[in-house]
Amino acid sequence: MAKPEAAKAPIRKSSYSKQELEYFKKIILEKKKEILEELETLRDTMMDSTTGEYASENSTYSTHMEQGTDAMEREKTFLFASREGKFLNHLQDALSRIERGEYGRCSVCGKLIEKERLEAVPHAQQCLACKLHAAK
Repeated sequence: MAKPEAAKAPIRKSSYSKQELEYFKKIILEKKKEILEELETLRDTMMDSTTGEYASENSTYSTHMEQGTDAMEREKTFLFASREGKFLNHLQDALSRIERGEYGRCSVCGKLIEKERLEAVPHAQQCLACKLHAAK
């Protein structure tokens, strides 16, 4: 009589395939392209194309209040550009992890990060469980 087989645990992948890594790389490169285009647009809106100065600084007719508003807008634009620059660095780090064969593995528990998470946050370094635990 044959012995009943124990239920087998699902096999977990230890890493993503080359094809999957190429898929993630494509996502990251597309996001990187979008960020670079946004940064270029921000730079263009802040600078006068003829003088290379901030657009509002060369106006002799600006009032004090207009200059304050313009300065505040420049500061907001600078902060946004700074944030986008940091995001760009995270994307570049993710590309480096792909090249080193470390992409997709949680830096805390070592398990494979869920594909859905990497599609939404391609620069993620932690699985959702570890990220939520760290946020507490």
